[in-house]
Amino acid sequence: MCTHPALDPRPPMSAVVIALNEARRIEPCLKALKATGIEELIVVDGGSSDATVEIAKRYADQVIISDKGGVARDRQKGIDAASYDLVAMIDADHRVGGDTLDSLWRDMQDFGFDVVQAGVRMTGDGFWVQSENAAMEVFHHIPGPRTMIGTAPALYKKSLFDHIRFEDNDPEVSDDADFSYRLMRLKRFRFGIGRTVVAQEHFPDLQAYIKKFRWYGRDDAGFCTKHPGRAWSMVYHLFVRYPIVRPLRALLKGKPLAIPYFWMASVFRISGFVPALCERLLARAPLQKAEA
Repeated sequence: MCTHPALDPRPPMSAVVIALNEARRIEPCLKALKATGIEELIVVDGGSSDATVEIAKRYADQVIISDKGGVARDRQKGIDAASYDLVAMIDADHRVGGDTLDSLWRDMQDFGFDVVQAGVRMTGDGFWVQSENAAMEVFHHIPGPRTMIGTAPALYKKSLFDHIRFEDNDPEVSDDADFSYRLMRLKRFRFGIGRTVVAQEHFPDLQAYIKKFRWYGRDDAGFCTKHPGRAWSMVYHLFVRYPIVRPLRALLKGKPLAIPYFWMASVFRISGFVPALCERLLARAPLQKAEA
């Protein structure tokens, strides 16, 4: 869903899709991207054991087989392979519309961004899908500059990767938090949320959400050990902003359906975060002792 009027022709773009065992969802994603007239379509596969690669080869201009180095490393591989100065980062569960790339380009121009993330709207009518969509209205679908954005769906100026790259050493460091934080510290690039909204196909059952948020929690722990100066900010995010601040904001905005999503996200991110952080701190203790 996009709100812009007719646009001038956009510059040529590359689209990068990273995937791991996405045979159930990747074909509609790639079909939708091809229908936009995208000039280059690159798929980076992180070591799938299903038919993801075979499906990707039907649509992509390049299919890169990665060495299971992690999400952030795979994103960087796709960007490095891109031929054009604008790179759209799209995940396998995103469903772009015919004007999505044009709209992201206009968002980038309108806001003067070097990276612009789209909003997302989950498809389906299950309870957790509806709760997540309500949550997005509370905290995400607010166009303008941010200090933290997600890595996809988003449009990047490839030139900024001459100055910063996605984390490629530790696969369990949150790719979006780490990238946004380091990009912010450079103080030379602008980024944020645009007006464009992209459909997203989540597996709607609670178990899928629990698995996702525990994975996010482990990545949050990786972020904290890499950037210890930001650890308290992450703790506040998980223990205060998610369970308290955002539910209160949801009530003020008349979106009470968002509250279960915020509470569920907090509980299961924390359940992944705490043991992963303990593991990392215990693993680092002998190294610190030896250095001392």
